[in-house]
Amino acid sequence: MLTYRRLEAEDLNTICTFPRDEEELYCVSPKFSYPLTPEQIMKVLEGRFNPTVIVAEDRRQPLAYANLYDKDEEQHTCWLGNVVVRPGYRGSGVASFLLESMMQQASNEHDIQTLKLYCHNINTRALLFYCKHGFTPCGSKVMTYFNRGKIVGIEMFKKLD
Repeated sequence: MLTYRRLEAEDLNTICTFPRDEEELYCVSPKFSYPLTPEQIMKVLEGRFNPTVIVAEDRRQPLAYANLYDKDEEQHTCWLGNVVVRPGYRGSGVASFLLESMMQQASNEHDIQTLKLYCHNINTRALLFYCKHGFTPCGSKVMTYFNRGKIVGIEMFKKLD
């Protein structure tokens, strides 16, 4: 059984182990540099809300993490960010539970009607995941990918119930 709770300071070191390489970390956030540190997470959180971890009901160790940011009160929108799942739990339903938990919090606690996100074109698995969960591509932005050239950040949205 999975449950979610607010991020705690003791979760940070564990979450920092989730991205296995610099490419995975870039997909979590282009603002981060590999290896991820607790200080980087805390700095990004300064402008974010609802930092959430997924845990198994009988365990304290985080299995996944995400947060929300850039709430627009007039448009009733916000963005989902820093989504990351512990490597051994990818494909197990943890990401789906995390996404549902974040959508529920956005809707119930902040009256969000539309959740947005960016997913990089190099992250095919995540693009398929978000499409499966009802997100629709609606825009894009060109981003610098290290010193290797350009990639596309695909903007996606989902209307919340």
